[in-house]
Order: sequence, then structure tokens, then C-alpha cells
Amino acid sequence: MMILRLIPIICVFIYTTTVYAEPLPGIAPYDEHLERQLRKALLAKGKNYKPRTKHLSAEGRAHYTNRLILEDSPYLTQHAHNPVNWFSWGEEAFALAEKESKPVFLSIGYSTCHWCHVMERESFEDKEIAEFLNQHFIAIKVDRERHPDVDEAYMLAVRLVAGRGGWPMSSFLAPDGKPFYGATYIPPDIFIDLLQKIHSTWLEEPELILKQSEELSALVTQIMQNRNDLESFEQNTIQQTADNLLSRLNPLTGGFGEAPKFPNEPALLFLLQIDTRDSNKPLNKDLETTLDLMSQGGIYDQIGGGFHRYATDDIWLIPHFEKMLYNQAQLSHVYLHAYRITGKDNYARIARQTLDYVLTEMTSNEGGFYSATDADSEGVEGKYFVWKPDEIREILSTEDADLAIDLFAITERGNFDGRNVLHLPVSLREYAVNQHISYKALTYQIDRIRAQLVEVRKQRIPPLRDDKILLAMNGMMISTLTLAADVLDDHRYKNAAIRAGNLLWEKLWHDGSLFRVYLDGRHSIPAKLDDYAYFIQALLDLYDIDGNPVWHQRSQTLADLMSSRFYDNTHGGFFMSDTKNALFTSPKSLNDSALPSGNSVAIIALANLALRSGKLSYSDRANEALKAILPSSDKGIFSSVSLYRALDLLIHGEVGKYQYGARGAVKASAEIEEFEGVKILEVKVQLTDNWHINAHQSKIENIIPTSVYIDADTPAFQLDNMTYPESISRKFSFLKTPLEVYEGDITLRGILNANKNAENIAHRNALVPVVIQFQACNDQMCLAPEKLTLRATQ
Repeated sequence: MMILRLIPIICVFIYTTTVYAEPLPGIAPYDEHLERQLRKALLAKGKNYKPRTKHLSAEGRAHYTNRLILEDSPYLTQHAHNPVNWFSWGEEAFALAEKESKPVFLSIGYSTCHWCHVMERESFEDKEIAEFLNQHFIAIKVDRERHPDVDEAYMLAVRLVAGRGGWPMSSFLAPDGKPFYGATYIPPDIFIDLLQKIHSTWLEEPELILKQSEELSALVTQIMQNRNDLESFEQNTIQQTADNLLSRLNPLTGGFGEAPKFPNEPALLFLLQIDTRDSNKPLNKDLETTLDLMSQGGIYDQIGGGFHRYATDDIWLIPHFEKMLYNQAQLSHVYLHAYRITGKDNYARIARQTLDYVLTEMTSNEGGFYSATDADSEGVEGKYFVWKPDEIREILSTEDADLAIDLFAITERGNFDGRNVLHLPVSLREYAVNQHISYKALTYQIDRIRAQLVEVRKQRIPPLRDDKILLAMNGMMISTLTLAADVLDDHRYKNAAIRAGNLLWEKLWHDGSLFRVYLDGRHSIPAKLDDYAYFIQALLDLYDIDGNPVWHQRSQTLADLMSSRFYDNTHGGFFMSDTKNALFTSPKSLNDSALPSGNSVAIIALANLALRSGKLSYSDRANEALKAILPSSDKGIFSSVSLYRALDLLIHGEVGKYQYGARGAVKASAEIEEFEGVKILEVKVQLTDNWHINAHQSKIENIIPTSVYIDADTPAFQLDNMTYPESISRKFSFLKTPLEVYEGDITLRGILNANKNAENIAHRNALVPVVIQFQACNDQMCLAPEKLTLRATQ
């Protein structure tokens, strides 16, 4: 790429990511119509509005106001008083670039991105840089959370040019929107030099830039449309993927790779799904180490609950202090799954604390979930979260202070700029043993300490919170809350999930269209693929725990709309949006990042909907999409792991508490309750109206009876004294004699005993696979006999 010889790649890459007064530097004043709009938007902010800029009058008024004051994105309005002539994403900016024959500078970030704030302070608030940028470029600012399709396309271009990506994303485009150069964070001296070199190249040799933009955009489009037709789905591909991932876990410090260290939730969710299927072995040791050390490290907020986005070191100690809703949703999901598999109460404790943090700190008055909180407080990274020993002693009693200082390794020297990020050098159970106190007493005392420190911390100036409610992330959070309601047996989480589901439908579904963003009482931005996919799955999860058919009906409405609007009928798979929206290509979300890819979530949602509705069209579409996009090897394994999770689901079915059969007419689940030392297995079956299953005993030959038993591959347990409900005698048109059947809601019970003769009984996980065999019929037909494997937690 010729222009790269003219522009040295010397940028610093950080992975991540009152009334209108003066004209912006370098350009003519805005026209009267736009100026009136800006004045009106400013006045609407109210008298307590504080412009976020260093360019202020003595009265605190902003010297500059640009078009971003008209936007409803918290990230964009953060930049509304930069001296840069920012445009939001849309046709207006590119039409002006074509008209004035100027290249485009595209800056993409999000409201709680630390390095986005740094680049704003250093470059976008600088009058000299702003003047040059305004004179010679069209500057566009994009909120990646509102336009993930735009972010996906240009991020790929940046990675191709620079070798890595992150935010802020800084891209340079031809007037038609095709990229020719890109980077992430750029220091101000390098940024102005880069602007000058691109400007001079554009004036002297524009054909070089245009040639490179054509080549780079063509390469991006080719990669976006890449597909691999697979002749078959093979189980060993799934196991090879799992083995490959496990081999990359660090056995000492946990996690994948080196600092900066991200949880990599999609990989964890995949591995836990695979482990859930095999109850004859414990959770992988290195995976358990990862979960333990993350929950003990500073990446986990030991006082307030919830996870920070990533750790800056190799041992999970010092975090980058942002808290994203998607991290809370995914990691709560991870720890809930781990608790199901292992029965370790600490995993339940971490999940509960994280979800309680979301319900208290990241939930709107209407019941929606906010997007994120910033890393900075009072302009200082992490200030809100760190402590000194004297602060602890001032707040707590002597006994509690001594415990907290010792337990959380709080020192005078500190571990973060002279202060302390709280962490647990050893697990709570190990600490209790070392201190000769009971685990129960220790956790009681810690909960008391946490409550006092949280109340004092609330008096500090908190980090900025991004209050927009994003459909995809809210859908993800609803799914996690429904899981928590079951696993932790806590109705608070069920109620919160139902409330959020109703809010999203009420506020973001309008006139046959779904919207992505809810903020300040208004919806905006047409929903993208991930919005549809996550919300469909959330509606199905609500249907599972609530039983209200309206959730199921809504999920089918959205699934049909998702397929009609986003599916690529030529190459297969789903586009991220149903329109190019000024983009140079039509991107597809194929690769995992911090989130599972949009295509993988869509496939999983369709597969689950097929099980509940009995409509083969949904599973056919899921299989068709997966065949089109699933990689045929483990190249880029971390980017495609969620597609393998979808593959596992399509081959082997769900691993959750609820299982569906008979085209959705039968819903079954299993639970284990202990009463006076005896473990009672309860299998609950719900049948839809006009359907029945055959009773356990029948007087008619060749009728498949309903039966419950322990999976033969699990010799560690045996089921005794199984009792079945009283049957109903029904006369059907296809039989001469009455048939004994079960209808409606039934419960089957038995006593679960350990098989003392089984080998390695201690070396297994906490799940007990229970099989229910049945044949479902209605008055017109009988379906083929089925077996559902239910997984009950001890």
C-alpha cells in the first residue's frame, strides 16, 4: 500500500480503544438555521448543564458548540463543545466530502472509553489541531455502541493496516467512505503530523489515496463475504476446539494470553457448555483456576461487586476500571454455569454480588439496564475504587478494619499510585482455614465490611455513567437474570427480567420495527442483527421461567423479521444491518470480540426457537447459516468459538434446566431437593393444551410408556422408588380401547442414591443427568418417541 510509505506507522496503539458563542476555528460560521438549532438544543439542557470542555468563558459558558449537541448519544454529546466541526454518521457528511473534495477523518469510540477521553483532551480540544482538521477534512464522530456495523467494517480495515485494533479508532477515508489508513489512539504531535501528510498527499497525489482506498475496501469486503461450505458437522471438531482452548489456559495465573488480560467470556461460555454435557468428570482444573483468580483479583470489585473490563497485568490485580454491562451479563452467566457444574458456593456468591450491583447501580427507574460506567473519576483513573489503610480504619471497627486490611492486602505503599486496589491473595476458604475461623462466620463479617465501605464510597464523586439502554446488552442481561432466578432460586432476578423485557418491548418496538437505543424517553437507531438475536433469546428465556405465551409469540415475530431483513440469500449468514447506511460494504458479524458474534447469537436463538415452536424453518435457517460461515479449521479459534458453541447446540441440544420435546408441546425440568438427609429427584413436565404423553403403565401393547431413569453413562447414581402420577383414561379415535395418559402439569418423583460400587464417584461434577422417555400425541396423531436429558444440580 503506497501511502503507508508516506505515513510512518509510529502511532501508539492502546488496545482497548449556555448559548452558542464563537465560530469553530478554521471554518465560516454556521448558517442561521443550524445556529438556531444549536441554541435550542443548548437551552434544552437546562440551567444546571455544565459543558464538557476546557474552552469556557468566565461565566462557565462554552466558547464552541458543534452539531453533536443535537445528538442523543452520551458519547457524541461529550464532544459537542470540542472546537472540531464534528458530524454524526450519515449521508450529510459524505455528501459534503464529495462536494468539497476532502478526505474524511472518522473517529469511533464509546462514552466510557479511557483512551477516547485522552485523545479528546490532547487533540480534539486543541485549537490548532481542530483548525487544521476543520479546514482540510470532514470529521465524523461515531458511537460504536449505536453503530456496531460501522465499527465492525472499519475495525477490520484498521487491523489490516495497523496489525491490531482498539478504541478510539482513528480512520481516514476517501470522500466515498472507503478507508485508506487507520490507527487507534494517536498522540497529538503525531496526529497533527499525520493530518498534514495526508492533506499534502491528497492535494499532490490523490490517485495514490484513491487506489489504496479501493484496494483496502475490496479486501475488507472479500473477508466479510468469506464463506466455507462444510459437508458435515462432526463432533470431533467441537472437542478439538475445546481441547485447543484448554491448552491455551495459563495453569498458574488462569486466563488466555498475557497482559493486558481480558476474561474472554465467549471462550469460557463455550468450555462450560461442553463440560456441562459430561457429568462424569469435574470442571477442568485450569478453567477453575481462571474463575477463582478472576474473582479474587482486582478485576473484580471486591467491595461493590461487578467486574471491570480487563486487567492491565498478568495476575488480574490492577484493572482498567471501566465497568461494562456486557461484562456483568456474561461473567454472571459464566459463574452461574460454573456453580451448576461444581456446586462451589463462591461462584454463586460472585454471580449474586455482580447481579445485585447491576440491579442497584446500573438499572433505570423504568427497569432498563445502563450501558457502562467510566474508568475515571474527577479526571483520575480508578480514584473511585481505591483505598488507603487509614481510610479503612476510620470507617470500620478495629476488629473489622484489621480483618479487611489483612484479607484484602491493604498496605501503606499500595499497589496503584500509592493507594490500594482491593484483592484476595488467597481464597476465602483458604483464609478461613489459615485463621482458624469458620467460613460462614468469615463471609458474614465480610458482608458487613462490604456494606459499610460501599456506603462511604457512594459519597465520593462517581465515574461517569452511560445511561443509554441498548437493546442487545439488555437482552443479554435478561437472559442472565432468568438463569440466576433458577440457579439461585431468587425471584428478584425473575421480576427484574420480566420488568426489563416488558420495557424493551414497550419502548423499542414501534409500528412493526425494532429500535436499538432508548434514552431520555425516546427510541432511536434501527435495531441491528445483535439486537434482534439477543432479544429473541431473552424472550425465549422469559418464556422458560414465566410460561407466558406472549414471550414466545414475540420471539417468533422478531425471528421472522430478522430473517427477512438481515439474511444474505446469496452467500449465507446474516448481515449486521438491513441497509448499507453510507457504508462502503455490508458487514457481517462473524467474529467474536468481547461479545459473541451476531451470527452465532442469531443461530443459537433460532435453534432454541425451533425446539420451542416445533417449526423446522427456524432450525433449517440456523443450519444453513452455520454451514455458510463456520471455519473449517481452528485458525482464529478465539474469533469463532461462539460458532462452535452454536454447532454444539445444533448437534446435541440445550444444556440448560429446561428441555423441550414434541415440537414444543412438552417442557421438562429436573430438580434435587434434600429432606432429612434423603435426596429427592423431582421431574416436572408441562404439556400444552390438547397434547398428552402415555402413562408409565399401559394395558395396550406397543404403546411407549413414560419413564424416568439415570443416564446409563453415569454409574455414580441410581434412582430408587420412582413414583408416577395418577393417569387419566382417555378415548381416542385411533384406538378402540381407552388409553392411560398424562395431561397438563405433572410431577414424577424418586429417591436419588449414590452407587457405592461406582468408580471415581468423587471425581465428577455436581450435575446428575436424568433421562425422561415419552411419546406425545394429540387427537389426530402421535409423534415419534423421544428422550430428553435433564441436568439436575445436587
